[in-house]
Amino acid sequence: MKLGWNLIANQSWKLNSWKSLQDPSIGDYTYTLDPRGLPQIVLDKGSTIQYRSGPWDGIRFGGGPPLQENAVFKPIFIFNSTFVYYSFVNNVNSTISRFVVNQTGLLQYLTWNQRRSEWVDIITLQSDKCDLYDQCGPNGFCSANEPPLCICPTGFIPKVPKDWKELDSSGGCIRRKPLNCSSKTGFRKFSGLKLPDSSQFWVNRTATRSIECEEACLRDCSCMAFAITEVSGCVVWFGDLLDMRFYNEGGQEIYIRLDASELGVLFVAVILFVLRRASKREDTRPSDSTQDGYPNAGEEDLDPLPLFDFSIILSSTNNFYHVNKIGEGGFGAVYKGELPTGQEIAVKRLSKDSGQGLKEFKNEVIVISKLQHRNLVRLLGCCIHGEERMLVYEYVPRRSLDLYLFNQSRGTSLEWQKRFNIIVGIARGLLYLHRDSRLRIIHRDLKASNILLDDDMNPKIADFGLARTFGGDQSEANTTRVMGTYGYMSPEYAIDGLFSVKSDVFSFGVLVLEIVSGKKNRGFYHPDHDLNLLGHAWRLWIEERPMEIMDALMEKPVSTSELLKSIHVGLLCVQQRPEDRPTMSSVVLMLDSENPMLQQPKQPGFYTERFLTETDSSSTGRKPCTPNEVTVTLLHGR
Repeated sequence: MKLGWNLIANQSWKLNSWKSLQDPSIGDYTYTLDPRGLPQIVLDKGSTIQYRSGPWDGIRFGGGPPLQENAVFKPIFIFNSTFVYYSFVNNVNSTISRFVVNQTGLLQYLTWNQRRSEWVDIITLQSDKCDLYDQCGPNGFCSANEPPLCICPTGFIPKVPKDWKELDSSGGCIRRKPLNCSSKTGFRKFSGLKLPDSSQFWVNRTATRSIECEEACLRDCSCMAFAITEVSGCVVWFGDLLDMRFYNEGGQEIYIRLDASELGVLFVAVILFVLRRASKREDTRPSDSTQDGYPNAGEEDLDPLPLFDFSIILSSTNNFYHVNKIGEGGFGAVYKGELPTGQEIAVKRLSKDSGQGLKEFKNEVIVISKLQHRNLVRLLGCCIHGEERMLVYEYVPRRSLDLYLFNQSRGTSLEWQKRFNIIVGIARGLLYLHRDSRLRIIHRDLKASNILLDDDMNPKIADFGLARTFGGDQSEANTTRVMGTYGYMSPEYAIDGLFSVKSDVFSFGVLVLEIVSGKKNRGFYHPDHDLNLLGHAWRLWIEERPMEIMDALMEKPVSTSELLKSIHVGLLCVQQRPEDRPTMSSVVLMLDSENPMLQQPKQPGFYTERFLTETDSSSTGRKPCTPNEVTVTLLHGR
């Protein structure tokens, strides 16, 4: 049998369902091939469309599997000036197979199992919710991979926002800025989609280039979108765009017309769908019970986040000119830039060789788009261009804290009051992450180079690529992917992969002792012993000489009470057992109090001595070591 049309005789071949399993008269459902310009197969219930395959592109229908021979049958599709139809033949003459529209409207390929004497379903065409016709309403995009099921594309917003919040997206999307014939417009490309259905479109088979099709659309101010297809050439749509969806594989490209002012803005949800689809193809790293430390809640509640055009990024950074580079880490380089509006930005450019990949990039977009606090760096947007992935931040002019702590000289050292204000600001930022933000967030990579300073030397916590969100009353988790920076990781995290808010508390304690001393924990050298900075601070504490940890280059005067309080709090935060460490709310309270009643600290975690085999000519026989600070990822077998 053929499913389609004899175009010369105007004869249609179609399938009708039975009324029921017992009644073979014509039922409610009809499966027909629509030959108008873009051949596609449509399931109707009466006069209402239930399912649409998407247009034939010469290889497949919509984003379905390519029409190719399988173990049971060989599919056939003919499209010429006389016929347009679909059919199939069995590969083995003894095979009994059929394609059926059942009484409930289900589209199935069935084979007869002689041994069991029953029909076996080998293919069901309606595989997910997005196969329901027009699931997301006019101009909406559907994706069955992860919630939310429906999103609005660039330049569109929910027609009835209240309904969308209640998970009813049937009203679809409307333009944020209506088009008119006098306004300047352009097009944004969307890939991997089922091309839309519409009662109003036309096909020009002679226009086979995008530029020709775009010009044809621009000449008519009622044109809403265009696409170039292998079979039909240029296709142009008018009115609302119906029944669009994302596919994991295949799909086609469509160019949607927008007001010029909308061409630089994209909703976070659209970015995430792009990243989800890409990560399914690219990321094969092992997972664990915590989703490898990445967010598992709240993605459906994202705020709008701009997507910057790559040309804007290139222009603002002078093509990533080396003079504009202001930092570099395990992820790649950071460049200073200036937007056409005059706003200064910092562009974090993910290196192709970076240990961070799609998950870290997606993670930072998800997490930081939700955060608003004076002690957290603000994400302005991002840029996705081919293999390039970039995050665009507010520019923080004083750059990172490590430049002031570990590269200082007398006269350039931070005075105590600025150091104490930085400690308090970091604590308040962490408290917001742990308790007061919409999600409970564990940073997992708190260190001096991830603390940025503004013009007034106020600290801003940055780099949320490794952050982990918790929901509800969850307080801890574990992972097989230990990620962070040596010298700042808590013992239970570095050794067992167990992390919680107390992991960040440990990192904060290390940071406090570094701010007080002006020395790095990892690579710390003292002529009298081989202890790291934590061990040195602990030794001075139990010998009742804590003031000796103070940075010798720090200008006077120094508040002795604040300094001692900071050392005391730092040691409380780096205690070996996480249950002994204070919460960040307690830390803020201790730092803000004039004379807080503090418990005596216990021995810190990673209270280590280094025994070096090489010696130099000094009387101690010890040599300083200066390891590089790197962010690491360790895999531990279960």
